[in-house]
Amino acid sequence: MIPLTAPTPPPGPPQSTPQPATPQPTPPDPAAALSLRGLWKRFGQKIAVAGVDLDVPAGSFYGLVGPNGAGKTTTLSMATGLLRPDFGVATVLGTDMWADTVAAKARLGVLPDGVRLFDRLTGAQLITYAGLLRGMDRATVAERTEDLLRAMDLLGDRDTFVVDYSAGMTKKVALAAALIHAPRVLVLDEPFEAVDPVSAANIRDILHAYVGDGGTVVVSSHVMDLVQRMCSHVAVIAGGHVLASGTVDEVRGGQSLEDRFVALVGGRIEGEGLAWLRSSSASS
Repeated sequence: MIPLTAPTPPPGPPQSTPQPATPQPTPPDPAAALSLRGLWKRFGQKIAVAGVDLDVPAGSFYGLVGPNGAGKTTTLSMATGLLRPDFGVATVLGTDMWADTVAAKARLGVLPDGVRLFDRLTGAQLITYAGLLRGMDRATVAERTEDLLRAMDLLGDRDTFVVDYSAGMTKKVALAAALIHAPRVLVLDEPFEAVDPVSAANIRDILHAYVGDGGTVVVSSHVMDLVQRMCSHVAVIAGGHVLASGTVDEVRGGQSLEDRFVALVGGRIEGEGLAWLRSSSASS
């Protein structure tokens, strides 16, 4: 169980290269599916991630929530080897992402937000290509491609070009490509964005079955109710910092996750406002 961490005020912007305020007192947890220690990333004058520490327990369904620009995507990109951190360490089941990248990535399946696919391939070709890129033999790839097409309800569109897929179908075929090599950890950035309810329900069923068989899912989302119902653990990120992390019940503390999120992140506008709009509606 990950202890709840209290929010800490963000440090002032560094004058040159960002430096962690203090050395990290604990090493990464080798038993964690993902273990992040002191991750920092700066783009020009903007500090996107400022010393993120996080442990994702193996076998958990872990939600990562935060407002736009909070640093979720940057954190996940550094954790999965898509973006090199300025400082810090990320491990996957004890393997250092940047010291042994090939071994760490072999344990990961990744669905980035806004993923660009080879959409002039058919669905079956795309999944097959993903498997061959992983160095798998053709017979295993062919067998698993059929299994994944069936599980994603895409058998009828196996020979349709991905460019002609709906948003939900595109998410499902991208998820299939991320699963083809049977990863132990699955990292999904906004997997339900622009997905219809039926496709979203199918994806959730697949992910729950994957976790039930011992896999770990890390998912970022803006939909608090979905995270509350779907995840066992959650972390709230804002301003490049982890404000709270733990089980969903620990983090929400008797409130709804949305109310707890708003209390932690702030930004809700109080007061009357737009009186002219209500007056206009009343007089019509």
